[in-house]
Amino acid sequence: MDYRPGSKSLLVQVLRQPEQMTSLDLADWDLLVRQARSARLLGRLGCQAEQLGLMDRIAQPVRPHLQAAIRVAEKHRSTMQWEIQQVRRVLAPVCQRIVLLKGAAYVAGQLPPALGRLFSDLDILVPKAELAQVEQTLLSAGWQPIKLHPYDQRYYRAWMHELPPLEHRTRHTTLDVHHSILPETGRLHPDPQLLLADARPLPEKPLYLLSPADMLLHSAAHLFQDGEIGGALRDLVDMADLLRHFDADPQFWWSLLARARQLELARPLWYALAHLRWCFPPQKPDLPALVPADVFRQARADQPPWPIRTLMHFLIRRAIQPELPEQTTWLGQTARWLLYVRSHWLRMPPRLLASHLVHKALRRWRQEEEPTP
Repeated sequence: MDYRPGSKSLLVQVLRQPEQMTSLDLADWDLLVRQARSARLLGRLGCQAEQLGLMDRIAQPVRPHLQAAIRVAEKHRSTMQWEIQQVRRVLAPVCQRIVLLKGAAYVAGQLPPALGRLFSDLDILVPKAELAQVEQTLLSAGWQPIKLHPYDQRYYRAWMHELPPLEHRTRHTTLDVHHSILPETGRLHPDPQLLLADARPLPEKPLYLLSPADMLLHSAAHLFQDGEIGGALRDLVDMADLLRHFDADPQFWWSLLARARQLELARPLWYALAHLRWCFPPQKPDLPALVPADVFRQARADQPPWPIRTLMHFLIRRAIQPELPEQTTWLGQTARWLLYVRSHWLRMPPRLLASHLVHKALRRWRQEEEPTP
């Protein structure tokens, strides 16, 4: 198999065709397990192997690693379910809509990206008008801010789309409270009121999920507009899972394109569709594509000019996949750094970004200058 930089890694090839797990030798498994752990996808591989009845045909020394990853993912899922209920219990008296985002939404909605998933935090979206009351209620119920420096507090409250992260003082779980899905100082401004208005209720009030189109667009915006693309293969896998799941609705694709333009997210969606087509093409010529050709033709109206498009393809394809220490190249490191700079450029106007970077550099320098106790 071809594992050169810029090519589809062994992990991507196995995610596309899980049946390949039965034909890998131990040298391949050594690489695959380390790549999957780096990408936080080992639990997913284990769950796929169990669902497809492959576990008994996988090399015996590998099975304990997959089975352990499955058990860890099950523990993460049960913890997330518990945390969702704790947040619901605390906020229900003061919040009319608690919209679950990302991993919490996948678990509560029993959606495919929850398969074998590991969770680092719980993300929710609430109306901005309720933000102060929501924060005070959470503080009274045991959550406390992680970012205590005055500048960090200002950074989140004045410029970002969320409160400073909160951590429960006894359970040590992290909660991110959003009032939008992109920073207020960013280049794109999806209206959070539209997201809230179209959210779908769950049986346990007042919990909601984003609509199918909005859920996919949030994932695309997080990866290609506001997030760090480097090593974010799991985000691309999430979007592939969501597309396969929502594709059952014949109106989904056209509502997705229309909604992307309404929310100013057509460009991130185009990047997502383009790289999903590259990463997960049909396994056989007679199988349907993940992204229908007519849908992709419509999305091309929102693609960037060809020099930017060509450069972004080059960078993303080298940065998005997990890179182990022995595989690190200057090209991969440079691609990740350039995309990291791009994410900040899109997040803030030039003057504010320059001020922010200077402040962060001075803080880092002062910390390095402080004597070790």
